[in-house]
Parts: sequence; C-alpha cells; structure tokens
Amino acid sequence: MAATPPTSKRLAAEFLGTFVLVFGGCGTAVMATTNPDVGVGWLGVALAFGLTVLVMAYAVGHVSGGHFNPAVTLGAAACGRFAWKDTPAYIITQLVAGVSAGALLLVVANGLDGFSAVDSGFASNGYGDRSPMGYDLLACLVIEVLLTAVFLWVILGATDTRAPKGLAPLAIGLSLTLIHLISIPVTNTSVNPARSIGVGLFAGSDAIAQLWLFILAPVAGGLIAGFSYAFLVGEHEPTVELPEAMET
Repeated sequence: MAATPPTSKRLAAEFLGTFVLVFGGCGTAVMATTNPDVGVGWLGVALAFGLTVLVMAYAVGHVSGGHFNPAVTLGAAACGRFAWKDTPAYIITQLVAGVSAGALLLVVANGLDGFSAVDSGFASNGYGDRSPMGYDLLACLVIEVLLTAVFLWVILGATDTRAPKGLAPLAIGLSLTLIHLISIPVTNTSVNPARSIGVGLFAGSDAIAQLWLFILAPVAGGLIAGFSYAFLVGEHEPTVELPEAMET
C-alpha cells in the first residue's frame, strides 16, 4: 500500500477538487442554461456535476480520497474510513474552495451586461418560493437527507475492498448525475454544503437565510449513511481510508 500523502498535499487536492466541482457544476447552471445557443437545461447541469466529480476523483482522488464535500468527509469518518482528527481541516478547505469558486464564477458572470446574481438565483439552493418548482420545506429536507445518504452509500460501496477495482470514480460521478436528475426540480440539488455556501453567499439575503437547510440536511444524510453502511451490507475485510481506497 502506498504511503499516505502529507496533509498539505491532501488539502491541496481537496481544494482543487471542490473548486472544480463548484465552478464547473454551478458555472454550467449560471451560464450555459441561459444561453440560447447552448441551453443545456437541467439534464446538462446534472451531467456537469457528475462529470466534475468523475474527472477530479480520477485526477486527485488517490491523493485526498476525493471527498470534495463536507458531508462525504463526515460520512467517511462515521464509517471508520477517515480519521476524525482530520475532518476539520478537510471541511474548512472544502468551504474555502467552494466560496473561492463562487467568487470567481461571479466575476465571470458579471462580464455579461445586465447579469444579477440575486435576480438569477446564481445556482443557489432553496425551498418554498426559492425551490425551482415550489416544493415546501419538508419535501426539500427529505430529498436532501435521503439523496445525500444515497450518495454516501454509493461512495462507501464503490470504495469497499470487496468492490470492483478502479471503477469508484465512475460510479460516484454517475450517482451524482442521477441525484441531480431527481432533485434539481426540488431544491436545485445541494447534497454538499460547500457547493451551497459557495454560491449562496453571493445570491442575496433570501438565499443566505435558507442556507441552514443545505448545511444540516446533507450533514445528516452523510452521517446516517456513514453509521449505517457496515450494518446494512457488512464489511468482511479490513477497511482502508478513502485516499487508499481510491487507488484500487
């Protein structure tokens, strides 16, 4: 087994992966969906988020484990795949990367005359009158907790020592695409506090006021999956931390 990379390298990989996830996924939602010559729509946004995770998991997942998401970090720790002592540094790095991506995305988006992050929503998440289709708070809470748990179950299963080797990033990227196809109409899909905070801070006071849901619900879903994974499917071989698991 290869030696674990130093903390500085792992955090750099997490920053890069989270930055690309937020900039690529939210950038598609902000710019490509409104362009009449591109008009990728919700399907394109779902693919963009899945592709960002897929390519960055292959690019740097072997360094940091490819979390790119505080809910993933907490779920991995709850499952025993990641050290609790390392979770604060990972989560802080992911949040800083998300906000950095949101800030640079705003710089680019403001290059178009008449653009307004507040009026457009800036790919932020929401419930009630800020839900794409008007879903209420309970519906949005349920979908975010459930789909974050599903995402973690896929990640933990795909990186299990019993899983087919080398295919984890593909399974994880495709699962995130599926999750977006289900939930974009409901919440604009979070399942990732770094993604929600990264653009929500720039989308106006209404978006900021609803950020609590897109922090608490993904965290709850990640912890539910992390604590329940071994009980649900068993772990018959010694587990390894996600950086090593992503090498398989």
